[in-house]
Amino acid sequence: EPLSKIVGAKPSEVAVMNTLTVNLHLLMVSFYRPTATRYKIICEEKAFPSDQYLLQSQVAHHGFSPEDAIIEIKRREGEHNIRLEDVLAKIEEVEHELALVMIGGVNYYTGQVFDMKTITQKGHSVGAKVGWDLAHAAGNIKLELHNWGVDFAAWCSYKYMNSGPGNV
Repeated sequence: EPLSKIVGAKPSEVAVMNTLTVNLHLLMVSFYRPTATRYKIICEEKAFPSDQYLLQSQVAHHGFSPEDAIIEIKRREGEHNIRLEDVLAKIEEVEHELALVMIGGVNYYTGQVFDMKTITQKGHSVGAKVGWDLAHAAGNIKLELHNWGVDFAAWCSYKYMNSGPGNV
């Protein structure tokens, strides 16, 4: 119940277990269900390195090439953050091939907070699942995962919730 309040979810929607990357792998096993035509994943440029490896291993496990299946949304030349309109446009551009949007709610490299509600709604509007790595968001910014209709999210408690290394 205390964690559900931090992330804006119902207690029945939260489980405490494993490490962040293990949990993201388990969530991808459940939510990334690619088909021959709908297999692409959108993520942000400079996603956390373990997220990049996770996405690469998941698409390869399903027989797809990471170079083809993973689409990184990039910053515009000379800009610090990724524009929301660029994320939404890319979702629309690849809508029929898009299986999953998975982005860090707060980018570890830049500190950019993504508009999770709008991105989740856009992903759902084209039939994609939407998940979030909230390692740098949980305990740091206001989250409303239930109200936003997020399909899945994972986070750790040793960063902004100060539980200590290795703590679930």
